[in-house]
Amino acid sequence: MDARFLNRDATLGYLWVTPALALLGTLIAYPFLLALYWSLTSRSAGSPGVFVGLDNFLYLLSGPIFQQTLRNTAVFTVVSVTAKLVLGMAAALVLNQAFRGRNLARGVFLLPWIVPTSLSALAWLWIYDDIFGVISRVAIDLGLRREPIPFLADALLAMAAVILVNVWRGVSFFAVSFLAGMQSIAEELYEAAEVDGAGAARRFWHVTLPGLAPILAVATLFSVIWTFSDFTIVYIVTRGGPANGTHLLATLAYQTAIYGGKVGEGLAVSAFMFPLLVLVIFMQLHFLRRVQA
Repeated sequence: MDARFLNRDATLGYLWVTPALALLGTLIAYPFLLALYWSLTSRSAGSPGVFVGLDNFLYLLSGPIFQQTLRNTAVFTVVSVTAKLVLGMAAALVLNQAFRGRNLARGVFLLPWIVPTSLSALAWLWIYDDIFGVISRVAIDLGLRREPIPFLADALLAMAAVILVNVWRGVSFFAVSFLAGMQSIAEELYEAAEVDGAGAARRFWHVTLPGLAPILAVATLFSVIWTFSDFTIVYIVTRGGPANGTHLLATLAYQTAIYGGKVGEGLAVSAFMFPLLVLVIFMQLHFLRRVQA
């Protein structure tokens, strides 16, 4: 084949890719690198600041609020993802069975995932309200409590409240992902396992789980990233309160940079998310390669 033809194809390829690379560089790479640089400065609202190196990071690590935020983020992510994984698997197993109205049930189950996050969070904020909230009102009307339940005034209850909202919204993603994977598993494998005397639990453990392993790894990876960097639910429902009891890295970064005006420090909070997410992604991809090997 003529070398000039190959060179022409290569040139056309670069020309076609250039707009996408320019878009990625302008909207993702440049803001990301600029944010990393600003996290190393004392930049604040109305002041460009000066280069301070790792001072922002060292200051954050020594502060009790940031340490509490790290713990909150870890608890929020681990508990939420674990609950979504378990409940999503259970829901997928149910929705994979043959019953009347199955298609309708599958559609309804997707609603929490389809509804915009802000609307979901506002609805749950009303549910948790001390005065007008449906949970406290029903509990009082039934005589179970004399006073409203302080969902948003107690740190432990507030953390449980935002975790519940995140799980309610995200379990559909796991269920649909697992359901799609279950339908791709050959029915002959289940029939062979049943002939060998395997019960439902053993068929699930030896047939369903191995068949879902790649999907499980990918779904968990995406869920960890989304949950770890969640902002909307916590910001609308609790705004990080009470007493910083539900602050996540994303909400603390917003409060520090926007409300506090400490742009460099706020970006340093956000920068802490990057190596942690890279570590999670590396571990998940390593697991996925082992599964596919």
